[in-house]
Amino acid sequence: MNISEFLKGYDPKNISVGVLGGHSALDVCHGAKKHGFRTVCIARKGRERTYAKYYRTSDFGLRTSERKRGCIDEVILVDKFEDVLKENVQNELKSLNTIFVHNRYFWVYFSDYAKVENDFQIPIFGSRTFVKLEERDGSATLTTGQPYNQYHLLHDAGIRTPKIFAKPEDIDRPVLVKAAEAKRGYERAFFVVGSKEEWEREGTRLEKEGKVGPKWRQATIEEFIVGAPVNFNFFWSPLTKELELLGTDTRRQTNLDGFLRMTAPEQTKALASGIPLKMIETGHIACTVKESILEKAFDLGEKFVAATQKLPKKLDPSGKGIIGPFALQGAVTAEDGKEDIVIFDVSLRIPGSPGTFATPYSRYLYGETMSVGERIGMELRLGADAGKLEQLLT
Repeated sequence: MNISEFLKGYDPKNISVGVLGGHSALDVCHGAKKHGFRTVCIARKGRERTYAKYYRTSDFGLRTSERKRGCIDEVILVDKFEDVLKENVQNELKSLNTIFVHNRYFWVYFSDYAKVENDFQIPIFGSRTFVKLEERDGSATLTTGQPYNQYHLLHDAGIRTPKIFAKPEDIDRPVLVKAAEAKRGYERAFFVVGSKEEWEREGTRLEKEGKVGPKWRQATIEEFIVGAPVNFNFFWSPLTKELELLGTDTRRQTNLDGFLRMTAPEQTKALASGIPLKMIETGHIACTVKESILEKAFDLGEKFVAATQKLPKKLDPSGKGIIGPFALQGAVTAEDGKEDIVIFDVSLRIPGSPGTFATPYSRYLYGETMSVGERIGMELRLGADAGKLEQLLT
């Protein structure tokens, strides 16, 4: 993939930043507008109003046309997100000099991600081929020698992860079974068990009730880490060759958060009455970590960046490694009188948490806080002004 071919005919002084309508679209578009770019959103019919109505750019007030509100300049409506691959849609994006910022939607809503890698002839800010490495189903664990994924990448980086159990007979402690939902296979329906017998009993029950999919027995069985959950949201700049910590956050999950607001007797009654415990992502909460943990977090980030830069061409044809935002998601544990960070999930693109600006880490570096979307906008502006956009794109 020759990025210079993608950029042929582009006007670097008139770039638009493109997104799929969901996940982190508003964050990206807000950041792009702040740094002087136009924005274009591919919105799916039936769920387009957020972008086509509520956050569409418009004049602010009746007496001035100079002040604008909103962050979405152009909206392209499609029947399904995969339609972004259609020739007419791509031609429209090219006419707008679009650089696309991809997110998890490119994996969730596309039946064949290889088409994004090979047929989407629009330059992508970030690592075009890395999203698939986030896949973590049981057929691709370290123990089976199946296709390379985030477990292998973390292992190669020398980053501590939870123990993975190759088979349920090996379970000797509380584990998290990373099963998929029955109705929405891309969403999580994790459950916690402590033995093979409990694994079989709980999984069978959840499948019968339509809570998990029929392939739950293939799901990764992972040591349950008891600690404070923290997502470390990093940014690697190819322009400065520096790693930045943009912010830290933790997740809100339904209906786990509701259970955590109950007393133990109330939790027992709720479970007994048939209300199942679920861990479905519904949002994020900004949080901070002690300064004594920061150096350890940066060390993990540096190791991860280095590991991505050593990937073979078949995994990273660009040879550039990670570009821009990524997140190491895990928990801070207390063991033997000291704290450690255990990573159990990875985002190899912009994470879906726009609230990281509410943490102070980018302010310590730049004098002001900024979201991940704003940092992307800044990097694209620096690249465009310096004639170095190709370093940022795949």
